[in-house]
Amino acid sequence: MVYFPIVTIVYFLLQKNQRVWWLLAASFYFYMAFIPKYALILVALIVVDYTAGLLIERAQGRKRKAVLVWSLLANLSMLAFFKYFNFMSANASELLRVLGIKADLPYLDFILPIGLSFHTFQSLSYTIEVYLGRQKAERDFLIYSLYVMFYPQLVAGPIERPQNLLPQFHAKMSIDYNNVTTGLRLMLWGLFKKVVIADVVAGPVGRVFSTPQNYANGPFLILAAVMFSVQIFCDFSGYSDIAIGAARVMGFKLMTNFRQPYWSRSVAEFWKRWHISLSTWFRDYVYVQLGGNRVGRIRWQRNLLITFLLSGFWHGANWTYIVWGGLNGLYLIGELWTEGLRRRIVSLLCLARAPVLHAAIQRVITYSLITLAWIFFRAQSLADATFFVRHLFDFAPHDWYWSSLEESLFKIGLSRFALASSGAAMVLVALVHALQQRGSIGVQFGRLPVLVRWICYFGLAFYILFAGRFGSDQFIYFQF
Repeated sequence: MVYFPIVTIVYFLLQKNQRVWWLLAASFYFYMAFIPKYALILVALIVVDYTAGLLIERAQGRKRKAVLVWSLLANLSMLAFFKYFNFMSANASELLRVLGIKADLPYLDFILPIGLSFHTFQSLSYTIEVYLGRQKAERDFLIYSLYVMFYPQLVAGPIERPQNLLPQFHAKMSIDYNNVTTGLRLMLWGLFKKVVIADVVAGPVGRVFSTPQNYANGPFLILAAVMFSVQIFCDFSGYSDIAIGAARVMGFKLMTNFRQPYWSRSVAEFWKRWHISLSTWFRDYVYVQLGGNRVGRIRWQRNLLITFLLSGFWHGANWTYIVWGGLNGLYLIGELWTEGLRRRIVSLLCLARAPVLHAAIQRVITYSLITLAWIFFRAQSLADATFFVRHLFDFAPHDWYWSSLEESLFKIGLSRFALASSGAAMVLVALVHALQQRGSIGVQFGRLPVLVRWICYFGLAFYILFAGRFGSDQFIYFQF
């Protein structure tokens, strides 16, 4: 947070032709602060894709596709090596063992380059868009480098498209009061969600998910699953708000990454609201290219399942992520198959006459399905995940009494104060989301008197200092 004001102040003090250099240097330094040697990988991929974009635009016929394939292979092979080599090696060894073949395949001990999946997909979107003729190749190497390395969204998105970001780097940005206040407000809100909610519940969630066998009854497991659903949203959307806000202060508008996803009335709607930059990436470059919904029903369902399995694999080299992705794909297929049945149930129960109740039921069902899938996302192994799911409803009648629940909260490390402060914060977030459902709360908030707005800012800042948990907890999606 100290780095941001320094970079921003210097940025506005410089001339336009110096600003790209400054942002590029600041972004490069920011990335090197994690593992310096991995910056060379980033630079190498930038050179490959910058060159590929120029060659694709100049080439004709099959040569264009050959250059695209070359770019895809360079990026995906780097991603596969660092992120999936050990996963593939371990599973190949296990398969050979089952077949009676003893083989000790190599295991490489290295740390995954931070944000590799994010900036790889952002680079791929550029070369694919140039190939499809929807984006002109960028001539300015520095501008293209900044497109890949722009530090606010370098390590955890949003995964930008060239049509949105490249023109902004060419434009002359000036200090704008509305951009500054909107950006700082977003950053404050994102920090609030991260340290007051996500980091407070992270400890209890980690205790249960690391050893679910020690908490084999319903209240512990259901509570942990719900808390993780809250944690991952507040953690990831909190980072997105900080990234989007930091860019906005400097005049750059990044794409929205979340739109109140837990207010969704179906799983399909959830994926239009959750991690929008990634879900639209898979939609445009995988799902649509496979034929989308323009094919027969069976192939349509196959396309959905493939897309979500790949999305799960993108998140991590573990079968838990693949099952998580596949489960979400099956949810969508299930929605297709049960569309008629659900309409009949709505008609039978006369829910069309009670739209508020109907919407509430849909949201509860959708949230429950999504939270069930999160168990596989968070679990350390498939064995832990299946144990967790099997014991979700193992509880005695007294387990739901407040005294027992309070004891459960204490056992997993959630104090009364932490419960009250984070619980109140969750209510505030839910209230903001409810207002956002009715329109842009930013616009509504901006119409309030200046004094009222500043009281809210200072109140939120005090809440962060008073109830926030400040430590070494990094953002969850940094690992991807």
